[in-house]
Amino acid sequence: MKVYCIWEHNGNDSLVYAQDCIGAFTRGSSKEEALAKMDREIRSYLQWRDGLSFPVDETIEAIIIQEKASELRIADADSDVLFESEKRPLLIKEYLKLKELAIKSARDFQRLFDAILDKNRTALSVRETFYGQVPITAQQMYDHTSGVNSYYFGEIGIRADRATNSPTDSANYEAGIIVTRRLQSFEQLEITQTGVPNYLANRLFNGSYGEEWTLRKVCRRFVWHDRIHAKAMYRMACKTFGAETVPNIFGFLI
Repeated sequence: MKVYCIWEHNGNDSLVYAQDCIGAFTRGSSKEEALAKMDREIRSYLQWRDGLSFPVDETIEAIIIQEKASELRIADADSDVLFESEKRPLLIKEYLKLKELAIKSARDFQRLFDAILDKNRTALSVRETFYGQVPITAQQMYDHTSGVNSYYFGEIGIRADRATNSPTDSANYEAGIIVTRRLQSFEQLEITQTGVPNYLANRLFNGSYGEEWTLRKVCRRFVWHDRIHAKAMYRMACKTFGAETVPNIFGFLI
């Protein structure tokens, strides 16, 4: 299986993204280290997304098709790359598939969070990164991950700041904040741009700090960001409470 990849790097520090496995990525202190991890990442990702156990004897070949040199803190997963493939207009079936994946990711993140025995207990030590202190408890990781909703949608011109759990909507309230915010924001996208579905044009936006955004990128960033912090939450919970207490909902190979 060939996996076409985008390589974003600051010097040797590298992030490698799978173009067609939306949100799948690896990182390393070199391109080679990141590429070497792609086999396990794709196997894990396909198990999560499709319930597909990829044959052990079938190789996964990572092929870089785009490179982005960056001045960002790539080692801390700071990123601003826009894939060339994320500039194309969307078909409605493509949009619905991306939306479904972003919602699945949010629901699974919520399921993982709900399974953590104590949301405020951790065995991890405090560490600083480019955006401040790294979240080290399940609650901190959840708040951080659900908190990017208005930022991501805001970068493509959608006011999502009111997308929160409403106690008057019991179904959404029970779904969890991260799911509700994401669902409501996609609804706002679809309501705001009525008539000819302009969001399918996948317009290019110049966002904060000169970063380029499209709707395709927003969907990919949600799944990518969820995976970063779901993996961190899973590892933290295994270390703090024991692996037997934590469901591996994302199928991480750790």
